[in-house]
Amino acid sequence: MRSIIIIGANGRVGAALTREYQRSFSVKAFARNQLDLGKLDQVRSTLSEIEFDLLINCAALTNVDYCESHRDEAFLINAQGPRLLADICAEKSARLIHISTDYVFDGKQDTPYIEEDPPAPLSVYAESKLAGEEEVLAVSPKNLVVRLSWVFGPDKPSFIDQIIQRAREDETVAAVADKFSSPTYTIDAASWLRLALDNNGILHLCNSGGCSWQEWAQYAIDVCHNLGVSLKADRVRLVFSHLGLTVGDLLKRGPAHARKAKLYFRSRPRSNRKKCASENEPPSACRTTIK
Repeated sequence: MRSIIIIGANGRVGAALTREYQRSFSVKAFARNQLDLGKLDQVRSTLSEIEFDLLINCAALTNVDYCESHRDEAFLINAQGPRLLADICAEKSARLIHISTDYVFDGKQDTPYIEEDPPAPLSVYAESKLAGEEEVLAVSPKNLVVRLSWVFGPDKPSFIDQIIQRAREDETVAAVADKFSSPTYTIDAASWLRLALDNNGILHLCNSGGCSWQEWAQYAIDVCHNLGVSLKADRVRLVFSHLGLTVGDLLKRGPAHARKAKLYFRSRPRSNRKKCASENEPPSACRTTIK
């Protein structure tokens, strides 16, 4: 039976992988309070005593704003930590699967991103995650980097849970309307990854289709209403990420700003609707952002 180590088992992806893979493999899972990727000595001493065939790293420092003001910590956890894991795996003749993010792209592309597209990180978080990818693959080309986008699932609250909670408490709910991606269900990701455990290189995984944060939030609220869930909010207002303004705010500010609102609806890329995953084609992350 394949022996698997999962690091970051208290996160959305790690929890899903742990639960799903325990049914078929010998799995030893570590939550952050058991194994902190920011404590390199602890990581080496703990893993050196364990025999395993495969290590899946789901741990990361993912708070984008925090990373901006804590660059060294971000690179310690998101780059140096994965490099150490890759080194340990190499010493044990084991393989490493490293979970990464669509944030390594700048979002300016109008078509879904594929694995061969050049990364263009825009934040410290994205830079540190890209550095982690490069470290992992530099140690061994047999390792696998898996990029996920907008992850949600039953094990830990996500954006969609926050929206529903806000709609329960407030009549006004708003979400960003000019950032698009493909929300990825952790249970699906775990199922797909099972088929790629022996792959190497870079792999994009996401559910099919795409939407903006606002569309996703509105869909969640519509589903809640259809199921009879009591909410105070019915509609999700549109907010522009680069302005922090709703469409109504833009219209109130006069003709020039009104044109910006109209431009958004005219220029919004439809390619984010392209199917990224289906029964007949491999899943691939797609994230587009209007600046």
